[in-house]
Amino acid sequence: MLHAPPLGPLLERYAAGSALTCEPVDEGLLNRGYRLSTTRGRYFLKHHFDPETADPAAIVRQHRATQRLADLGVPVAPPLAARDGRTVAVVGGHAYALHPWIDGRHRHGGQLNPGQCARLGALLGVVHASLERVMPAQEPEVSVREPDVPVPVPVPVPLPLPLPVREPAVPVVPVRKRLIPAQRQAPPARSPQARTRAATAPHVACGAGGRGAAGTVGAVGAESADAIDTFALIDDLLDRVRRHRPADAFDALARHRLLERRDLLERHAQRRPPRGGSVGWVHGDFHPFNVLYRDDVPDVPAAILDWDRLGVQPRAEEAVRAAVIFFVRPVGALDLAKVRSYARAYRRSAGAAPAELAAAVHRVWWERLNDFWMLRWHYERGDLRADPQFPAASALVVWWTREYDAVCEAFVE
Repeated sequence: MLHAPPLGPLLERYAAGSALTCEPVDEGLLNRGYRLSTTRGRYFLKHHFDPETADPAAIVRQHRATQRLADLGVPVAPPLAARDGRTVAVVGGHAYALHPWIDGRHRHGGQLNPGQCARLGALLGVVHASLERVMPAQEPEVSVREPDVPVPVPVPVPLPLPLPVREPAVPVVPVRKRLIPAQRQAPPARSPQARTRAATAPHVACGAGGRGAAGTVGAVGAESADAIDTFALIDDLLDRVRRHRPADAFDALARHRLLERRDLLERHAQRRPPRGGSVGWVHGDFHPFNVLYRDDVPDVPAAILDWDRLGVQPRAEEAVRAAVIFFVRPVGALDLAKVRSYARAYRRSAGAAPAELAAAVHRVWWERLNDFWMLRWHYERGDLRADPQFPAASALVVWWTREYDAVCEAFVE
């Protein structure tokens, strides 16, 4: 059952009026959100629920980052400050934040023309460059306590976006929003055999080497996935598929893709990339359901949402992951013309060299080749929310392997 937010204690902390309606936005894969109407206007109430992202100190860091980005003119929606100046309200052990409500809708890559694709890539480049300006090499720890001990958080300035506020005459209609997580999974437990490493010679058809992003705050990214661990995970998932009753169409597709992926890994295990390149601050979850467009201004995103995964990672890899999510077609192929428009604009905006994008393409391809988070959710957790994404996502890595050089060229030419 969906957790009901404690509206009384929360609204007492804000000059936001009294609650009229509170409707859940479709549960995201990380946290929970509500469309809240009060006597003062409309708001987005966020319940930071996911244990990995619900640490109040980390939330404050995200809030400070978005406020700094807003001050630079980046389209974000910083949280509102409570009466005591803080942007995180901890009630009953749960962390909440109140944001202005922004009307708009989400668009996938098929709904964007080449010019809009370029503006999207340029925007992500601006985000990376701006984060480099506003985030220090190491953020100090921020202590967030219950209201008896104030935490010095700056009061946000108004958003540089027109946000109409009016009292609703009737209860609002729930807004449907589905979040797609960045392609990530916790690495499987290491088996004794995992100590023997696969060959690591990378294959980057359109260039090797190259510089890291300017002004990076770390030396190198994470170690790439080990195919030996992935083989063990595939065997475990195949066993779970066999034991699932009653067997259904999803089981049949899962088995086909697992066997197919095992064959691909056997043929390409020697292409495991080295550790990631230079790193910097990134959004961490840049995809269509975290970018909001207004109908009256269709060419420029109105806001970049959900900064829960703000962190230090290779920037170019975020650019590649985002493109793969935005521009994948239902059949599991990328729209390479749109990728090209997006990537050119990103490189100009972020100051990223083609070789940096080529290395990122190779690492994200390998990541996808070894990634089974959707099947793990389905068979290990019994969580079916990602099932609709599985057909296209699982077909993509097969197509990408076959069209590797064409995909790489689209990102670097």
